[in-house]
Amino acid sequence: MIAMTENTIEISVNGKWTKVPALEVNGKTILVRGTWLKVAAVHDEDWAETELEDPALCVRQLKEKKSSGLRADLFTFAQKLPATQPNYDYPMEWDSLAVARTASFKGWWESLPQETRKNVRRSQKRGVQVAVKPFGDEIIRDLVELNNESPMRQGRPNNHYGKTFEQVKRDYSSFLDRSDLIGAYVGDELIGLVKIIYRGQIASVLQCLSKGSHYDKRPSNAMLAKAVELCEARGISHLTYGMFRHGNKRDNPLLEFKIRNGFEEMLVPRFYVPLTQWGAFCQRTNLHRGLLGILPHQVITLGVRARSRWYNFKQSKSRCSSIAERPNCDRQTERSNPPAGSNLQDVPSSPRSR
Repeated sequence: MIAMTENTIEISVNGKWTKVPALEVNGKTILVRGTWLKVAAVHDEDWAETELEDPALCVRQLKEKKSSGLRADLFTFAQKLPATQPNYDYPMEWDSLAVARTASFKGWWESLPQETRKNVRRSQKRGVQVAVKPFGDEIIRDLVELNNESPMRQGRPNNHYGKTFEQVKRDYSSFLDRSDLIGAYVGDELIGLVKIIYRGQIASVLQCLSKGSHYDKRPSNAMLAKAVELCEARGISHLTYGMFRHGNKRDNPLLEFKIRNGFEEMLVPRFYVPLTQWGAFCQRTNLHRGLLGILPHQVITLGVRARSRWYNFKQSKSRCSSIAERPNCDRQTERSNPPAGSNLQDVPSSPRSR
């Protein structure tokens, strides 16, 4: 029996909740996003326990619903690990996933570089306690404080800065029946948090945050070690951590951090099914990949650097807006960059889902 309703759904985009058109088919919600190119995709696909079972049915329903206002140019869906061989004849590309093998904690640990193992031990020696915490008011209050450490993260505005208790509670209320919150504490202070989602044979990192003021204690390394330990205890074979490579963007601190913590690239099939002539044109000319999939790596690197400098400049002016001697402030402005592989302040989730 086909369960299908046409409606809208609220999703979190860059830290803000917004409504988008959606269609439910056989228990899967298909949502449509985009302006010049409208792309239909499986809602929360990166956190789902099962992959899409009947893509042909979704394609038919999306085509039929064009006349009722649910218009999409392109439909995309991916296979779920450990299925890495294409099962369909649709146009296909490869998703580059960051994956750690977690069947054996010992095997994962021994595969790490010596520096990463030192970072985990260093975290323990410097007083960091890592534990799984229940979802409730206490952890939410700690997360509000964690979000408000700085209005900037990784050279960009922190989209969660200044959020209220209720807003943070909503952000972290997803998948409570099959997730763990791993907290890193120094005394009673939460200095880091990792949220992992269990998805049958695999698990996925939904969020990884830590305070930049405590980067010397390496909380992120310690929390990921705990995540691998939990996966082994559950018999989970792989832990995914977002994308390994984003389009043509190659070397960057986040990628180095993942590699140093035992994550490697695994390729899984992603299919693109044109629903309109415009969708077919964009798929043939690779316009659906966006700027990161079209521009050369060198151009992307220059753009990232320019963006970071611009945001740092705006932040420095904002800090000094109430200071009379503004030129003095300009001379004193610094940018703090913790070493790659030590402790990143924030790790974004998959751009397709969060």
